[in-house]
Amino acid sequence: METIINSQVPEFKVQAFQNGNFKTVTSEDIKGKWAIFFFYPADFTFVCPTELVDMAEKYSKFQEMGVEIYSVSTDSHFVHKAWHDASESIRKIKYPMLADPTGALSRAFGVMIEEDGMAYRGTFVVNPEGKIKIAEIHDNGIGRNADELLRKVEAAQFVAAHPNEVCPAKWKKGDATLKPSIDLVGKI
Repeated sequence: METIINSQVPEFKVQAFQNGNFKTVTSEDIKGKWAIFFFYPADFTFVCPTELVDMAEKYSKFQEMGVEIYSVSTDSHFVHKAWHDASESIRKIKYPMLADPTGALSRAFGVMIEEDGMAYRGTFVVNPEGKIKIAEIHDNGIGRNADELLRKVEAAQFVAAHPNEVCPAKWKKGDATLKPSIDLVGKI
């Protein structure tokens, strides 16, 4: 099994639904900024809306950090619109909802469940150079937490800005970091 960490996001071009409109989103759109790809199994399901709304409630915070969120399922952009129109919860979403009906993007990120035609719950944080810095894949019965993802993005951004420092367990913005050196070996 090959790791996806530090690999380049592949070229892609998909349809999306955002703020009442259809649009095209490509790999060019993510260049130069932080991005989160938030894969989920399907629209009109159970755990998915709770996660998407959790992300929607933190969207402004992610935006302040210079991060764009892209939710992704194998549904079409038409289904995303129908779900938006049918659900008061989903109407809270302001970030792009990417359509991956062929499963190409889900396969590229290693989350496609071929026999079901849907994706696992995969979360990928991509840096401005297009490299995957965080990858987390859950079984579909396990929901994610936007607060924890915020913390991880803050850590990824900190490490990117301070290449000689690392963030220890439970690190939060403003906490002490570590400067790896031979002097720390066996002392932590």
